[in-house]
Parts: sequence; structure tokens; C-alpha cells
Amino acid sequence: MAERITEIYSLLVPLVDDRLIVPRACIAEVIGFQPPTEMVGAPPWYLGTVPWTGRSVPLVSFEGACGQSIPPASGRTRIVVLHCLGDRLDGGYFALISQGFPQLVRVSADVVRPDASRSFPERSPVICQVRMLNEAPLVPDLERLEEMIADETSVGVA
Repeated sequence: MAERITEIYSLLVPLVDDRLIVPRACIAEVIGFQPPTEMVGAPPWYLGTVPWTGRSVPLVSFEGACGQSIPPASGRTRIVVLHCLGDRLDGGYFALISQGFPQLVRVSADVVRPDASRSFPERSPVICQVRMLNEAPLVPDLERLEEMIADETSVGVA
């Protein structure tokens, strides 16, 4: 009989005013910031593409995808490369801008509770907010982000 998983290793990805909580298995690598190659005609949240392991990976601002202002890059800015969950993006990866290095955390039912203190629009790339100890991270809708990249831009990922 398979052992039941009771903890999930996750990363808290810092944004300007929030943090995302993302399962570690969804993240391929965290790399230093490099200026993206811009995509002509793309929406502002789609920052362009960055090279990663011989690929050109779409880079997005989560804040921008949520309709907020896009933060400028700083010395702490990182790029979080994520595995695609769907098959809409060629190449199988996309990346988010992080406002610092993500923090590894273990998540279990003992430390995470639903937090309904905020609501999010239906087509938002946010599933919900959770409460864990003294944190209230957002659970991103990574499939929605993939859809946004595929639907609203002319991505030419190699």
C-alpha cells in the first residue's frame, strides 16, 4: 500500500506586496535576473523571453498579470523557472519574476488553513490565499498563467 503524503515541500516566492506558495516540484530552477528580450505587441505583464538551458523561456510579472504595476528589477530580483502543467506552451517552461530568493518551506495540513480575507477575480491567476503561521501567501493558478501566455501573446518558444 502506498504511503500517504502528509507534507509537501514548497517555495515561498517573494513579490512586492505578497508571496506566492508553489510546490517545489513545479519549479525547475531559480536563476539570477537577466534582462528579457522583449516581445513586440505583448501585454505589459509579458516581459519577454530569457535564455535558459538552450531554450527561450517566456518571462512574466505576476503582479502585472494581476493588473498591478510591474516592479522594476533590483539587485535582489530573481527568475523562477517553472514546469508547465499543460501543453499549450512549446518548450514546456515559463518563468516568473521574484523580488528575492524563494524560501523553502514544508507544508502540511497542520500549518495551512484557508484564508477568505481577500477575493480574487474569476479570470485572475490566483486560486486563493492561505494562512500559514504568520504568513498569508497566494496560491497561483499556474495553468491560468500558461493560458494567458499562450492566448494573449505570440510566443515563439524554441
